Amino acid sequence: MAKKRVFISFDYDHDETLKTFLVGQSKNEDSPFELTDWSIKEPIDGDWKAKARTRIKSVDVVAVICGQHTDTATGVNAELTIAQEEKVPYFLLAGYADKTCVKPKAAKSTDKLYKWTWENLKTLIGGGR
Repeated sequence: MAKKRVFISFDYDHDETLKTFLVGQSKNEDSPFELTDWSIKEPIDGDWKAKARTRIKSVDVVAVICGQHTDTATGVNAELTIAQEEKVPYFLLAGYADKTCVKPKAAKSTDKLYKWTWENLKTLIGGGR
């Protein structure tokens, strides 16, 4: 079975370590997904959103890692809006088990914030929500 291509959206200012953890999980032998570094390493201006849109349209699912400040992360909100506009499936993953995690402002009220476990991650990437 082909592995799912995943775009990771996360708060660069506060949660870069969480992205590193998810990249590590993608390398597990039984991982159903692969990550390419889709990150746009430039300021949020100019054609940043156009580049993000192109990258988001080329994946199977968007994983939004939520931390304590995700509601104020401009890039996360823009990426989630793009995923919604392009009808790319996405899910919200609570980045911390011991801290309060918040949804991005662009999240729908019906979007659930899922606990980050290996089993949940595999299910979510496989489309179970």
